[in-house]
Amino acid sequence: MNLQAPPSQDPKPGDSYVQSFARGLEVIRSFSARTPQQTLSEVAAQTGLTRAGARRILLTLQTLGYVESEGKLFRLTPRILDLGFAYLSSLPIWNLAEPVMEDLVEEVRESSSAAVLDGLDIVYVLRVPTHKIMRTNLGVGSRLPACWTSMGRVMLAALPDDELKARLAHHRLERFTEHTAPDLPTLLERIRQARAQGWCLVNQELEEGLISIAAPLSDRSGRTVAALNISGQANRTSAQMMQETLLPALLRAARTISRMMGAPHG
Repeated sequence: MNLQAPPSQDPKPGDSYVQSFARGLEVIRSFSARTPQQTLSEVAAQTGLTRAGARRILLTLQTLGYVESEGKLFRLTPRILDLGFAYLSSLPIWNLAEPVMEDLVEEVRESSSAAVLDGLDIVYVLRVPTHKIMRTNLGVGSRLPACWTSMGRVMLAALPDDELKARLAHHRLERFTEHTAPDLPTLLERIRQARAQGWCLVNQELEEGLISIAAPLSDRSGRTVAALNISGQANRTSAQMMQETLLPALLRAARTISRMMGAPHG
């Protein structure tokens, strides 16, 4: 298994680099769940732009319908979702995968999600929840740290060892719970275990009570391009139950979706 390396995190301006466009994306990314509304000064401070530069970009986005303002506060509009939908709609596989995931959820009575790797984050591209109440509220576009999630680990496991080490070398490790991998050697060991077995179970490392198991999704070249998981609550679904009862169904669904992407049978 392997993954393509992500684009450079530090692009160098040149003839093919449109700085104004890059700055516009920085302004869009400055809005988040923690900062859903911002003043002009706050946007400038977050992006490192001058007030005049931030103002020009905000007014351009407002003219295009991606930003709206109320008094001194700016916020994104629902139209910004068109940008993410363009990515999802360019991958019709997710339309085909959704019924497979719905059948999986119906069989195991637990939520299922699919995600892709973006640097050291996973980004959810499809989610089929159950009606049970979960403490973690996730949807398409949600991001989680790859190191502490089952889907993240099976995708990191697809990287060559030298690239994996390079990505993690300067990564700040956090202890989210008492179950979180305490150091880099332990984390690497758990990622390599996922590589060896072809699936990964993460038991309450990111959030107390949250347990999940994931398998890779492969394309026609055998390259891991995404991951599929089943998630549940540890007080209802033990790690042993996950592995013995839910894993076979997960692997079948992952193989089905991978075949849809052209992966060789096997």
